[in-house]
Amino acid sequence: MKALTEQEIRVSFVNCSKGEAKRLAVPRDLAVQPWEDLDFLGWREPGAPDRGYLVAERGGEVVGVALRLSAQQRGRLHRGMCSLCLTTHPGTGVSLMTARRAGQAGRESNSVGVYVCTDLACSLYVRGRKIPDLGGRLEESLTVEEQIERTRGKLSDFLDKVLA
Repeated sequence: MKALTEQEIRVSFVNCSKGEAKRLAVPRDLAVQPWEDLDFLGWREPGAPDRGYLVAERGGEVVGVALRLSAQQRGRLHRGMCSLCLTTHPGTGVSLMTARRAGQAGRESNSVGVYVCTDLACSLYVRGRKIPDLGGRLEESLTVEEQIERTRGKLSDFLDKVLA
């Protein structure tokens, strides 16, 4: 992924108002993000634990999606698997996050959900740059590059649903 500026991130959001995008907390450490290892930039808002954000390149454009952590997912006791990167985590390490659809559908309160690593670090887990606490990655016959492509495909499918 190419390095992004705060302004590029703020104008990329497709499922929130310009005012909401202006007020959201963008990571302060953009200059030190491992951009070459990211398929998307994902973060949780420190002051609002039920909010997350995902920004990805799609068709030559940058697309940002505001996410909400499902309330019933907080405090789970079982193991879960991220549907994007297939990393397993215990407890609350995987959460159902929902995104309001873009456009008229979103204004009518339509949303889509995805089970995803709660810390949104899928790209780093796939590449072995981050190890999940007490979780793990399944042993696979796919190469790391093939796993990265699969993760990107699953991300693209989710973004298709948000944009539809």
